[in-house]
Parts: sequence; C-alpha cells; structure tokens
Amino acid sequence: MSRVLRTFREMLGLLSRGDFSRHCDKLLNEAIQAVEECPADKCKAEIIVKITLDYELGRVDIKADAKSKLPDTVKFMKTPFWAIDGQLSVEHPNQIDMFRAPRAAASRQSEDEGDDEEAAAS
Repeated sequence: MSRVLRTFREMLGLLSRGDFSRHCDKLLNEAIQAVEECPADKCKAEIIVKITLDYELGRVDIKADAKSKLPDTVKFMKTPFWAIDGQLSVEHPNQIDMFRAPRAAASRQSEDEGDDEEAAAS
C-alpha cells in the first residue's frame, strides 16, 4: 500500500530527501543569531519559503526554495556636524558664540580685579 501524505509538514520533510528542511533549519538559526547580535533595540529578519507545484499527466513535481533576509549586524549612528567657513565642526556655531562671550567678559573681569589689587598694593 502506498503512503499518502496528509499534511504540509510531511511533504516539507521529504523535499530533496530532507535537505530542504535542513536548509530551512540553517536559515532559521542564522536569522536568530542575526537578531540577537543586532546592535539596534529593534530589528527584523525574514525567511521566505516558496513552494512551486508543477502538474503534468498525473504527476506533481514540487520545487522548493528558501532564502532569508537578515538585518544589518553593524550599524553606525549618525554624527552631527556643522559647516563653518567651508569646514566641518562638531560645535554648533551658536554655542561657540555663547561660550566665547562669557569667557571674554570673565577675562576682562579678572584683568579689572588684577588692576584693583595693584592699586591696593600701592
């Protein structure tokens, strides 16, 4: 008596004498490893399985294909720069001005204090 396959899982395990199922297992392991190693808080991997059935004169040929789409395992965050006089700077132009003004005032104030100390000493 011939064996009749009643489920998709049974058919899947027999494709290419079990090689297709092992290939899918490998893709699954690679996908799990890729998402675990993903540098981002969220990432996604896909495994696409395609089953093609060709029918001719009572015979069904089944062709299976599987491929995966893994997330990038190395991602670099963006770094902001500002263009100043045709060059790149890591300091925002407004912040540079903001910090220069108090320094100039502070240096003038310390010069004034030095003059007061000299006047008191004489």
